[in-house]
Amino acid sequence: MSAAHTTPCRRILCSRYLQPRLTPKTPGRRPHLSKIPNTLELHRSLASGRGLGIQLRTMSTGFASEALFGGLPIGILSDSYKAGHFTQYPKATEASAYGEFRRGYNKDKEDTRCVFYGIRYIVETFLHRRWTRSDVDNVSKFYATHKAPFNTEYPWPKDLFYDIVEECDGFFPVKIEALPEGTCVNSHVPVFQITAKGKYAGLVTFLETLLCQVWYPTTVATLSRRCRQIVEDGFDRSVDDDRKFLVPSRLHDFGFRGCTCAEQSVIGGCAHLLSFEGSDTMSAAYYAQFVLNGGKAVASSIPATEHSVMMSWETEKEAIENMIEVYGDGIFACVMDSYDYARALDEILPSVASKKNARGDGGYMVLRPDSGDPVEAVLMALRAAEKVFGSEVNSKGFKVIKGCGVIQGDGINIDVLRQIL
Repeated sequence: MSAAHTTPCRRILCSRYLQPRLTPKTPGRRPHLSKIPNTLELHRSLASGRGLGIQLRTMSTGFASEALFGGLPIGILSDSYKAGHFTQYPKATEASAYGEFRRGYNKDKEDTRCVFYGIRYIVETFLHRRWTRSDVDNVSKFYATHKAPFNTEYPWPKDLFYDIVEECDGFFPVKIEALPEGTCVNSHVPVFQITAKGKYAGLVTFLETLLCQVWYPTTVATLSRRCRQIVEDGFDRSVDDDRKFLVPSRLHDFGFRGCTCAEQSVIGGCAHLLSFEGSDTMSAAYYAQFVLNGGKAVASSIPATEHSVMMSWETEKEAIENMIEVYGDGIFACVMDSYDYARALDEILPSVASKKNARGDGGYMVLRPDSGDPVEAVLMALRAAEKVFGSEVNSKGFKVIKGCGVIQGDGINIDVLRQIL
């Protein structure tokens, strides 16, 4: 599960009763902040904490900004009170402000590390746009009405924004420096810094509202990283070393339907992809592939049924047999609790196993419980699968089901994940 992606629907795939590893704890240090280049690098956070060798680079900027935001002008992409702060700061030739995370994930006081992620999207979507006099005109009309009764017109820096259009080619005149995307950092360590000079110094904190939105992708990325640590620990304990290539696919993102909007699915879904490759959130998978990674695939999924599919057939047995017929030489998943989960495992699974086994083409069937106690549901499926498909003992002394696995899709959060693994 993940913060508010929501990712309420994270699915854990167990090939047995079934990990980026967090970097060693270090005291918080104020890092050197490097300037964000026009083409930013996105690093997958993995065991070393330095990121995977794959660097995701942009093909274009502002990928979905017009569709999602309709060109909202920069003058209103902040909190109302910030528009008046330019009159409240002392006069200065240069001003700087920085952002940091005040606490660890879920108020964790012992381990405050987080995976900083998401500032690139904000910069490319909002700050790489050229604003016009028309934008400033419209914002002026807005501020003229954006006031309490009997109050004067809101004191926003209209002349400065016109100067931005004329003197700065329409781009907001600040320098933004930040840690590289995917950096694992302790709380109270600055992750970005804004600097403004001259007459624009009073606008230094105007972008705080936008830049603070990194909290969401950072939270998702941090939770995914902690989940990956749990998965890796499970693999170290119970899975043969030559199967560790499966780790990136063990936690599957199914969070699109839990999001508040399509934009959230992209941002949160990409944050998940820093640590895992499994995803049904195609909006994020597409964005990561074609905008961030030059067309190279980043995420993957498999054919799978849902309850409407299972219940469209006369019987669940027919539905599963159809899946075996269509996908039986590959990997596919069937939800098993459309009517009676225990009966499906005890009676229907044995009746379709013979058809799967008869194909002899090495297909892999995944059973998906979707209700009840998540831990018990997984164990029930594993026991039932072992009865009909058999198992073998690996080098670490754990049973491995032949040609079958289990994916738990309901009620997954980090605590349940620990219990299952």
